[in-house]
Amino acid sequence: MEKQVTAIILLLSIFVSAETLHGQDQAKWVRQRSKMVSTAIISAGVKNIRVVNSMRTTLRHEFVPIPFRDNSYLDMSLPIGGKQTISAPFVVAYMTEALDPQPEDKVLEIGTGSGYQAAVLSPLVKSVYTIEIVQELAEQAASDLARLKYENVYPRHGDGFKGWPEHAPFDKIIVTCSPESVPKPLVDQLKEGGLIVIPVGERYQQTLYLLRKENGEMKSEALRPTLFVPMTGAAEDTRQVKPDPANPAITTGIFEEQSGESKSRFVPGWYYQRQSRLVKSKSAPEGEHYLRIANNLPGKHAHLMQGFAIDGGVVPRISLTGRLKYYGLKPGRNSDERPAVVVAFYDSNRKPVGFAMLGPFQGTKDWHEESQEIEVPSIAREAIIRVGLFGGTGTMYIDDLRVTATD
Repeated sequence: MEKQVTAIILLLSIFVSAETLHGQDQAKWVRQRSKMVSTAIISAGVKNIRVVNSMRTTLRHEFVPIPFRDNSYLDMSLPIGGKQTISAPFVVAYMTEALDPQPEDKVLEIGTGSGYQAAVLSPLVKSVYTIEIVQELAEQAASDLARLKYENVYPRHGDGFKGWPEHAPFDKIIVTCSPESVPKPLVDQLKEGGLIVIPVGERYQQTLYLLRKENGEMKSEALRPTLFVPMTGAAEDTRQVKPDPANPAITTGIFEEQSGESKSRFVPGWYYQRQSRLVKSKSAPEGEHYLRIANNLPGKHAHLMQGFAIDGGVVPRISLTGRLKYYGLKPGRNSDERPAVVVAFYDSNRKPVGFAMLGPFQGTKDWHEESQEIEVPSIAREAIIRVGLFGGTGTMYIDDLRVTATD
């Protein structure tokens, strides 16, 4: 009898400990989600209160693979398998706000991925029809959405280029992968007066557009530079401009306004821009402009990014070079919040495989050249270059930033 009592007490203690740990985990996620909404969404300009509330209550960590779950509420994309990623929280919030979701809307999503974007949309609209071309991702997302009781989300496996004609027309369409041009089937399946939010362009040079259907014609508004995984299937088969991984290079690293474009508040060719802009000056080391990044609040985002193709099996080394000037640079609250130029490498499944940097920088220094020879991981297939203060404070100016393959 005594042994039975002891066993029962032991089981109860294990149960209570598990419940306590579960409660602690949930409290941790709530804190991290609240910080994410405050620092990466509201402070970045998202104003729609319904969208903000959905971002605050949607459990992003439930859609992130376990190896990357601790990073669930950082404002960054994360690999989910199948050469796909879950978009950064700001991007999800920004696109959702641009879609102007209404309670009676029927929405089509192209690119289910993890299911997170559909989950964010779910409480904002009447129904979400979502298509994923990678079968294992489609099955996993369907399972997770059902487990989390998103009963107005209808996932399926298929090629999103073709849309979902059986349930057309749709009030809104959101596309979370990038074709080179807008697929005609999606236009045909959009209601008159409806909206499409879609990234369009070359593999590493894309623009996020808001399209509106008026009298059968599509009116477009360029929203901001962006970077998404490519739309595969029929869209990829017709892509005209493809990246050259044997010749890695930065686009618009001289930070000039592009000819023929109206003046934009965004730096051309770069995305995820925070507290960054072009400065026109006769003292520019190259051309008429240079990049300015500034921040006076420790921990606040101040950066921009760009992607490029690279095959580490063909290009074993690169040179990263730039001209810099900075004033009063200081690290942020944490040890990793330091101004720098960082190149991160990813494999064919978009998992991180290494990084290198110029910097970190501190203090004050006039224009000078910084250069670094970098070993490229042999399994690298693409790279992201990040330029910023990364939570540090001060002002940094950059010009003539280059990546070149070396022997």
